[in-house]
Amino acid sequence: MRKIILASTSPYRQQLLRQLGLPFEVAAPDYIEEIDPHVAPALLVRHLALGKAQSLVIRYPDALIIGSDQVFVDQRKRTMGKAGNLQAAFQQLKHMVGRTHCFYTGLAIVDSRSGVVQTDYETFSVSFRELSDDQILNYLQREKAFDCAGSFKIEGLGIALMGKMAGDDYNTLIGLPLIKLVSMLEMSGVDVLGY
Repeated sequence: MRKIILASTSPYRQQLLRQLGLPFEVAAPDYIEEIDPHVAPALLVRHLALGKAQSLVIRYPDALIIGSDQVFVDQRKRTMGKAGNLQAAFQQLKHMVGRTHCFYTGLAIVDSRSGVVQTDYETFSVSFRELSDDQILNYLQREKAFDCAGSFKIEGLGIALMGKMAGDDYNTLIGLPLIKLVSMLEMSGVDVLGY
């Protein structure tokens, strides 16, 4: 079987990829993420995911390299990424409460041997409950989700922020749309269920 490389140091993406039961290696992409708010989110996340995967082609000349990235779009159609610190995360969540937002997760597979590239994306919507400033601050102090798009971890206490969620693949919200990834891996010759 071909070597599979996950172009991400995200523990969330690693945990999701482990669910497929395939052997893989993790490598930090040599790529700087730049969120351009003027680029359509579907195009932006595909571009970011591809950039991460392509940054490892020279280091892994005979592998399937998986890249993924995520942004969220608020009701005002603003594209946002990771907050990075407590103050920015608080402002981000304060703006999000009581509203519905759409997360876009891009996915790319680069076959470094053949040069074949696949990119796609998935969306997932979340509606936040009404929350007080104290609830937001308590959440952020407990979970410290500053490295996540949207400043929450849905796989943890972040579920308590939600009123409703909608989408085809819950894993999209965590950062790696596994249903789409399985199809893309099959197109690259990897049968997840036949391994």
